[in-house]
Amino acid sequence: MECISIFDMLKIGVGPSSSHTLGPWRAAERWIKELKDKKRFDKVEKITVDLYGSLSLTGKGHATDFAVVLGLTGADPERMPIENINTIIDDVKTTNVLMFNNEKSIPFDFKTNIVFNRKFLPFHSNGMVFSALINGRNYKSTYYSIGGGFVVQEERKLSKANKIIFYCTFPYPVSYGEELLKFCNQLQLPISGVVLENEKSIREEASIDFELKRIWNTMLECMYVGCHTEGNLPGGLNVRRRAYDMHKNLIGDHKYDNPQEWLETIRKTEVKFRQILKWVSCFALAVNEVNASLGRVVTAPTNGSAGVIPAVLMYYLVIENHDADFNHIKKFLAVAGEIGSIFKKGATISAAMGGCQAEIGVSSAMAAGALTELLGGTPEQVLVAAEIAMEHHLGLTCDPIGGLVQIPCIERNSMGAIKAINAAELALETDPKNVKVPLDKVVQTMWETAKDMSSKYKETSEGGLAVGVNLTDC
Repeated sequence: MECISIFDMLKIGVGPSSSHTLGPWRAAERWIKELKDKKRFDKVEKITVDLYGSLSLTGKGHATDFAVVLGLTGADPERMPIENINTIIDDVKTTNVLMFNNEKSIPFDFKTNIVFNRKFLPFHSNGMVFSALINGRNYKSTYYSIGGGFVVQEERKLSKANKIIFYCTFPYPVSYGEELLKFCNQLQLPISGVVLENEKSIREEASIDFELKRIWNTMLECMYVGCHTEGNLPGGLNVRRRAYDMHKNLIGDHKYDNPQEWLETIRKTEVKFRQILKWVSCFALAVNEVNASLGRVVTAPTNGSAGVIPAVLMYYLVIENHDADFNHIKKFLAVAGEIGSIFKKGATISAAMGGCQAEIGVSSAMAAGALTELLGGTPEQVLVAAEIAMEHHLGLTCDPIGGLVQIPCIERNSMGAIKAINAAELALETDPKNVKVPLDKVVQTMWETAKDMSSKYKETSEGGLAVGVNLTDC
């Protein structure tokens, strides 16, 4: 059984896509480590990166080529200054020289050293092959970006065939919702309690708190930046940022100087139903507008769906509970991470494998379950909420116009957030004994739906809105 931590499901990175940007970035880092482990790094004379399938078809719109180069330079997506991205890319393009891991200069031409191949590799639609020329020989390594910033190497995918077994070290390992409920009953703990017991088996509690605070602060900063940045998004569609105007109308003349003061200020604003809808939508739009402009976001569980969880958590903090503190944030993120891991183990969180149901659907389920626990729901009701949220995203396609994570992706985050809140309220009014569709069944159904879905609707920009709307119309 695979152990998946909160910090695997919630990762700090750079937009616009976890599978097409963060994944290839991390793959490049992994390849550098592989070369160093095999004592080949210092001998590399030339680098070629081949992108396959969905990475090729929508790679330009997702900045996959930029991500690969940034990874090859040794830049860290979690901590590098965002404003340095264009400087690094422009320097490589101008000089045709790449500082490999910021250690050695290698000739590199964007046009010839990154190759976009339309064909698909067999294991996953997001495949990439890194090649290093050393003494006239090419040494190749194949990686797959499988969604949410997760990366696997060719050798790892073959491990089952070779009967290599990977053991989970969590004391309470979970693959299914039913297993999670069993541990909740056994330990007499809420879902967040079981999750945190697992986390404490691999890291100190102080470290857990530090990292969760860093994740939340990144989410809050992202919403803040998105709500205070106007103009059009990059990429050629000329999509106008909407969070800025929406926020300006909602916040009025209130004054504040930083994200935390901003949060406190929102608590003082009008909270009629329409305003709540607008605030939640505004938070979600803000995050994904930052994501679309190569900003820093938290993959939750993907970059394309990064706005749902912060929007719903912010809703709880500014609307539902003005006395909420870090302990509430900690529980929310713990539950969200666990629900996401159940979907990853039982289905997929990759739009290239399952369409947008695997991204917005999963993020909505994660947020719905997490909110339900904070609102006093039982573990059974938490899973009911997650099931309801996913049930009403089944079959959702991924058809980005121009291969950009903008239309319809940004709006879908606001819809996913609103659905999550609605699902939580429905679950709180539901007796789990009367539920006809358990979470595990909807996970299985989502996976079956993903396998039946045409590849046109799996992040290839070959169907749906991607072909139904002409770029000239934009």
